Amino acid sequence: MFCPFCNADDTKVIDSRLVANGGQVRRRRECGACGERFTTYELAELVMPRVIKTDGSRQSFDEDKLRAGLQRALEKRPVSIEQIEVAISQIKHFLQVTGEREVPSQIIGEEVMRQLRKLDAVAYVRFASVYRSFQDISEFQAELNRLNADGKDATD
Repeated sequence: MFCPFCNADDTKVIDSRLVANGGQVRRRRECGACGERFTTYELAELVMPRVIKTDGSRQSFDEDKLRAGLQRALEKRPVSIEQIEVAISQIKHFLQVTGEREVPSQIIGEEVMRQLRKLDAVAYVRFASVYRSFQDISEFQAELNRLNADGKDATD
């Protein structure tokens, strides 16, 4: 690490602490050349995989697009912003732990539906109806029946 005061590369760490709930490391450093002290923060930079769209094109993962889709599905539903942010974090974590450089958009869509299902059944059906392109009421009803059946299994 170069000293921000004299640009020397002879700096040493004199103290390290975890901050931000363990997500960052705060390091106090001292320059061996000029003796000045300074603080650095270190955090892991995890790269999100690229998204392979259904048409075969590839694009960068867009967290804002994910957030907008979740908010659209959850519009006027009793779900807090904090719950949405947790879902976004879980989706991003899911994608990071795949270890893949590229992930098909279908996998992301399925994970979004899994998170929505945990948050709110109405939002889940809203999203599923668009994501799965329901063509008629029978497909919509089949999804509702599947949701009802799964809900009964969970309470028994």
